[in-house]
Amino acid sequence: MTMRIDVLTLFPEMFESPLGYSILKRAQQQNIVTIALSNIRDFATDKYRKVDDTPYGGGPGMVMMCPPVFACLEHVRSQAPEPGRVILLTPQGRPLSQPKVEALSAERRLILIAGRYEGFDERIRQGLDAEEISIGDYVLSGGELPAMVLIDAVVRLLGGALGDEDSAADDSFAGGLLEYPHYTRPEEFRRMRVPEILLSGDHGKIARWRHEQRLRRTQQRRPDLYANWLKRTEADNAIPKTRNNENQEIDT
Repeated sequence: MTMRIDVLTLFPEMFESPLGYSILKRAQQQNIVTIALSNIRDFATDKYRKVDDTPYGGGPGMVMMCPPVFACLEHVRSQAPEPGRVILLTPQGRPLSQPKVEALSAERRLILIAGRYEGFDERIRQGLDAEEISIGDYVLSGGELPAMVLIDAVVRLLGGALGDEDSAADDSFAGGLLEYPHYTRPEEFRRMRVPEILLSGDHGKIARWRHEQRLRRTQQRRPDLYANWLKRTEADNAIPKTRNNENQEIDT
């Protein structure tokens, strides 16, 4: 079944290049996903196509107005029977994570609204009852880049989008762990050698080594993720309750 992603933005041209290459391009060509861009400015009600105004109470910057955003969303919703899950891309939203991406990839339709200027009129948040998502604790010029990030993360999880369906299973954050290290030819480069186990042909040992490397790398680089993985694994009775202290290095 084809997923539909609608993007409401003031700058649809920004999406043309990212959507025209690699996995996103192939996924659209193969009807795995349909991505439709709508210009919020087309739904402005005055001859100047105004979509922002000064904030009540004073202050710097401009605020995105309600009427064009609501009118654009209502028009977009009428283009397909599925109402869609509405998402505002905003630094005030909950951080985007791999579990959230996996949940969104199961949706039949997503409607992404990219803000600009000082942000949205608060009634856009209230009236649309939208989910708010952030890609990090920093401020960008608008929601277009976060929308692109979300689209890329979601589409690559759709069935058939990747050439190898097992690729996503070993990605960083899949299963709550970072990815294991990768190597390719040549076997030695500037005195740095590929680990011998990867040349052994023993797929069982290679799989165990890769899992150990995921654990070690996550413990060293993202102790927060490692602690969460331990809690989930213990809850599933997948590791002994008498394990070593969490701060101890993994024995490999």
